[in-house]
Amino acid sequence: MLGGWHDDEIVASCTLVVIPNLTRGGMSYALIENVVTAASHRKRGFGRALLERAVSIAWQHGCYKAMLLTGSTEPATLAFHRGVGFEQNKTGFQIRRLPVRI
Repeated sequence: MLGGWHDDEIVASCTLVVIPNLTRGGMSYALIENVVTAASHRKRGFGRALLERAVSIAWQHGCYKAMLLTGSTEPATLAFHRGVGFEQNKTGFQIRRLPVRI
């Protein structure tokens, strides 16, 4: 988990997992989820800096790609992810043991 701090307070966080892989010559890939910035600190660069750091760590670990998953369909959230450099170009599926929180 990565955190973004401001005045000794965590204001942004995300989960980064580096996953070993047998394809792509054995190169790992990264998964980024649960990207959250406190409402009071949005649009101030914390989320962008955090995602850029997560991708940098993925590259340092030799990952060939970094995937970002979000459950959000909010246009502003999707635009934010695209603005950091992510492309929305795959189809995702999931199966859950627990129901989706509402």
